[in-house]
Amino acid sequence: MAQPRLDVQVLDGAGLPLAGAVVSLHGREGGADGPPAAVPIVDAVIEQVRGEFNPQVLVVTTGTPVRFPNLDRIRHHVYSFSPAKVFELPLYSGEAHEPVVFDVPGVVTLGCNIHDWMLGHVVVLDTAVHSISDGSGAVSLEAPRGTWRLRVWHARLPAGEPPLEREVTLEDGPTHVEVALELSRPLPRGRPGATADGARP
Repeated sequence: MAQPRLDVQVLDGAGLPLAGAVVSLHGREGGADGPPAAVPIVDAVIEQVRGEFNPQVLVVTTGTPVRFPNLDRIRHHVYSFSPAKVFELPLYSGEAHEPVVFDVPGVVTLGCNIHDWMLGHVVVLDTAVHSISDGSGAVSLEAPRGTWRLRVWHARLPAGEPPLEREVTLEDGPTHVEVALELSRPLPRGRPGATADGARP
């Protein structure tokens, strides 16, 4: 028998569809039941290419090791000071470092100590029920009947702001929810003048 379905429509503050939102379901605080256990992802990768993190947002589950290969002809120095994962990969080219294991839930903001325009995020979840909104701002999730905590996060939320959270109750058949996020200014799309190999002229 098919599980109940949750259809989420994600909008921005102007009421327009919002792509790229990370949507997840979590068990209630103190509840006996929770979502299916999160299994670490195999071969998760964030490349550094053309002076950018690719992808700029990577969603993983707890315990996932992530590789950070540098495909540019210049060296990068990847780091994060986020509470969920503090780490540093000193100046390197190619794949000189071991994968970084993300074992604590939360949003990890990435930077490059050499190229300050580079910005990326690793969203670490402790649930297997998650997805990312498409170009129409839509997400569909399946989970057992019951009451869950719905969380929605986007890279354009103001710095330090937690995900939007609300309770949703799933019954037989589809449940429809609409959420709106108040966003900050658009993310930078790379430093002007960066060349195809990530070098500055």
